[in-house]
Amino acid sequence: MQRIVSLDTGTAERLTMGRAPDNHVPLAWDGHVSRVHAELVLAGGDWVLDDDGLSRNGTWVNGERLVRRRRLEDGDVVRVGTTHIRFRMPHRDDFGTTALDSSGPPEASLSPAQRRVLIALCRPFAGGDAYATAATNQQIADELFLSVDAVKTHLRALFSKFGVEQLGQNQKRSALAARALTSGAISRDELAER
Repeated sequence: MQRIVSLDTGTAERLTMGRAPDNHVPLAWDGHVSRVHAELVLAGGDWVLDDDGLSRNGTWVNGERLVRRRRLEDGDVVRVGTTHIRFRMPHRDDFGTTALDSSGPPEASLSPAQRRVLIALCRPFAGGDAYATAATNQQIADELFLSVDAVKTHLRALFSKFGVEQLGQNQKRSALAARALTSGAISRDELAER
């Protein structure tokens, strides 16, 4: 079934999508969609998709899980539950593409496995305890059903990506956790999810 929903910018700059019928983009037929699943936010003339912990099953854009927000581009395919949505924004003025900074944030290049290890490493900080310490290799391995050697391999790559590989062994883990949280590579909301 195909359905076209126009995002009318004259009424709101923040639109919700979800299973509940009072959403701006209702998806009542899909039981895998949360009641309020995600938001579409108009920012500077562009639509930004935001699923900041609203959904139970996550939101996907072009096959990648959405983490925080993402500006939508003409032709992007959004998946919520089992529903696929093609975002169209034709007749858009082209201002060219923004040049990429080669020293971009490390979270941009994290593999899904590295991201899971990073979240598990930082999980003890979920409660905001000032005396919390980063999870041990064994704790991470137990949570993610990995071997300790696999955890070590992922951590070595993360140490390098976040620029803490030169620190002493006892400092690397704390520095990595601190940089991941302060840079926004992972959010405190993600630490509470299991």
